[in-house]
Amino acid sequence: MFAPGETVRVKDAWPEATGPVHIRTPHYVRGVTGEIVRHLGDFPNPEDLAFARPAETRPLYHVRFRKGAVWPEAKPDDELLIEIFEHWLERP
Repeated sequence: MFAPGETVRVKDAWPEATGPVHIRTPHYVRGVTGEIVRHLGDFPNPEDLAFARPAETRPLYHVRFRKGAVWPEAKPDDELLIEIFEHWLERP
């Protein structure tokens, strides 16, 4: 589990290159560092549900990113808030 305020990085993984998958993490934040805002609860993994596979319950978080880390032309104080499952996050 991650705690609010903790720094995390979105895994820079590209599983869609290996076959049919359903990914709930935007490609533009893969490899980008952000901050945990809050734990939203535990939910069945939608990547499994999309293919009618048994879905393990996984923690879901709000993760805040500085827009400049994602898009260099963004204003420095702009932020982006995304819901991301724990299995896509790692400690930097």
